[in-house]
Amino acid sequence: WDEEKTNEKFDKESEGKLPVLKEIKNKEIITKDEFTKNILIEGDNYHTLSVLNYTHKNSIDLIYIDPPYNTGKEFRYNDKLVDYEDTYRHSKWLSYINKRLKLARNLLTKKGVIFISIDDHEFGNLKLLCNEIFGEENFLETIIWKKRATAPNDREIGRNHEYILCYTRSDNYDLTLLPRTEESDKEYTNPDNDPRGRWRASDLSASGKGGRLTQSTIFPIKNSFNDKEYMPPKNKCWLYNKKKIEGFIEDGRISFRKNGKPFLKRFLNEVRAGLTAPTIWTDVGFSQDSAQEIKDLFGGETVFENPKPLKLMRRICHLATKNKPNSITLDFFAGSGTTGHAILEMNEEDGGNRKFILCTNNEDNICTDVCYPRIQNSIKGYTNTKNEKVKGLGGNLKYFKTDFVDGEPTDKNKKKLVEQCTEILCLREDCFEEIKHTKNYSVFKNHEEKYLGIIYDDDGIEPLKKQIKSL
Repeated sequence: WDEEKTNEKFDKESEGKLPVLKEIKNKEIITKDEFTKNILIEGDNYHTLSVLNYTHKNSIDLIYIDPPYNTGKEFRYNDKLVDYEDTYRHSKWLSYINKRLKLARNLLTKKGVIFISIDDHEFGNLKLLCNEIFGEENFLETIIWKKRATAPNDREIGRNHEYILCYTRSDNYDLTLLPRTEESDKEYTNPDNDPRGRWRASDLSASGKGGRLTQSTIFPIKNSFNDKEYMPPKNKCWLYNKKKIEGFIEDGRISFRKNGKPFLKRFLNEVRAGLTAPTIWTDVGFSQDSAQEIKDLFGGETVFENPKPLKLMRRICHLATKNKPNSITLDFFAGSGTTGHAILEMNEEDGGNRKFILCTNNEDNICTDVCYPRIQNSIKGYTNTKNEKVKGLGGNLKYFKTDFVDGEPTDKNKKKLVEQCTEILCLREDCFEEIKHTKNYSVFKNHEEKYLGIIYDDDGIEPLKKQIKSL
């Protein structure tokens, strides 16, 4: 990895400049009685992450990114497509992603998690880089997503999967179980109409490893229907001691199969409320599903290649934010905006107040012509390819673009920075409703009756003090 030969163009272009945000007012989306301020930022994600390190440090619960995979067809570095034969192909990619992941780590809360989609082109390099940035001890799992229903038939072995690396900020992370389904609970029935509800038969025997083959776990269990006694299988013991088994018998929880073997009734209402997520995901949609989703959102037009399925993003967002209705999710390779769409759906389902921050450049007009319209259609509703009206999910959006202020500490630059800091301060304090705006000072508030005062010059001090008293 030769970082000396892989310095990005913007390092020189933005040298000595401070990134700021400029709101594009005519792109704001507002839903009545909706206070959650979701954010879409158009600009290079490195500069966006720099701003977010001021506004949202240690505040993001979930980060999901789908960076370029460096296949030789889609990754641009210093405005040039990185060819598959480029000697420094991997170095350029590592330098590019390294800068962004270091800034991203600062944004996660102590319980926060990051999910990163990747394929075999950079999987090994990314894993080592994440070990360095997040800590090998904070590696959670590698998820394998089956992205195609069938393997491509133009080769002997066809790849039909991608990876999703998952890291935590610390060992005190917070993830949620997957919801139980009728499929997962189909083994639970109630053939004997037990008043305690559905149950399944559970084996009572256990291996005798670890010194468990003792008198306390090897004893006969009597079948009250035929007065026969049954011992555990050879070299095995019962799962519980005699006192525990006797309690189960008294409680009517021990029953017998036709061959006389005893089993324990495990009731559905006693098991965990959720399911452990597996590391192989075959049930969260395929690439062709997401292609159809985009077509539906855009009236049959194909405006984006290879978006991630909404169901896949719902799975990730569920794991990280289901029990956090006020969480913040960041996607700084937003693409078509699937992450934001998933968060809007979750809020609509459970009344949550989750927020998202999406960031993407506008290469090939992806931000203005794909990501923004998708979020707009998701919020307001649209007509799908079957000419059916799809109801909007509600919510709102503020649209920003990255900008720069010269960093040289002159009076002129300082004044310009103060004038252009309003959006950043409103974002940091989550106060967007304008109460008062003058050339000397401004006042904003949010739905929690929190107020933000910004003084632009000395002449704003006294008027702001009077304004504060009136509030």
